[in-house]
Amino acid sequence: MFKLLIGKPSTLNNLQKYTHFARLLNISQQPRQTLEPTVTMDVVNVLIQDKPVVIFSKSSCCMSHSVETLIRGFGANPTVYDLDRIPNGQQIERALMQLGFRQSVPAVFIGQQLVGNERNVMSLHIQNQLVPLLIQAGAIWI
Repeated sequence: MFKLLIGKPSTLNNLQKYTHFARLLNISQQPRQTLEPTVTMDVVNVLIQDKPVVIFSKSSCCMSHSVETLIRGFGANPTVYDLDRIPNGQQIERALMQLGFRQSVPAVFIGQQLVGNERNVMSLHIQNQLVPLLIQAGAIWI
């Protein structure tokens, strides 16, 4: 479901893209319980599109902050979405949990591919696989 989407750079920021997409789908007017997971995953796809590293987080999550700090330490600039601060963040959180995680955040995407949570990222780092993945995604240059 998550694939590399190559397109022209946009002048809209991420929140503007999300808001525009949400309006197109009329998401904000639907009851939260009836929002289909596929629609929410489409929103996730829009949010990760054309970005080398995306972290879905919560502003109070220390593990999300640790993963962000680790990735920034290599010189990458991840896009971070705090689900407690964006419209329909709860629906996006539920969709991320349907990917099989006990907790929804942090959810890390590198190169539009789901890497996983903090344990997966730390495991890649320990195995010396994180930096090559960031290079391949175009998040850092060496």
